[in-house]
Amino acid sequence: MLYYHIVWCVKHRYPILQGQVETDLKEILTDIASDNEIVVLELETGKDHVHMLISCKSQHVIPSIMKAFKGSSARKLFLKHPELKNKLWGDHMWNSSYFVSTVSDNTEEQIKHYIQNQQIDHR
Repeated sequence: MLYYHIVWCVKHRYPILQGQVETDLKEILTDIASDNEIVVLELETGKDHVHMLISCKSQHVIPSIMKAFKGSSARKLFLKHPELKNKLWGDHMWNSSYFVSTVSDNTEEQIKHYIQNQQIDHR
C-alpha cells in the first residue's frame, strides 16, 4: 500500500466549501475513494481547498486518482448545488493543479494531525 497526502484548490480560491457543500463534498469524495478501492485515512477542507491522506495499491496512478476525485466531485456537486456555477462564473470547480506527497510510516501521524487541524488553522 502507498500513502499520499493530496491537496487541491477551488478555482479562483473562491470560498465555497462551507455548510452543506462541504458536507456533500466529503461524502462524495469518500464514495469515489471506495468505488476506486482507495482508503481515506483523513479528509478535511478549508473554505477553498481540500486535504486528503489516502492509501491505495501500487497500480493506482496519481493523475487517474486526481481525475476521479476532481472530475466526479465537481459533476456531482454542480448537480446538487447548481448555484455554485453562478458563484464560480460558470467556470470549472477545481484549479487544474494539485499537490501530492508520499507519506511514510514516520510522517503519517504528523500529516494526519495537520489535516485534522485544517478548519482550525484557517479560521
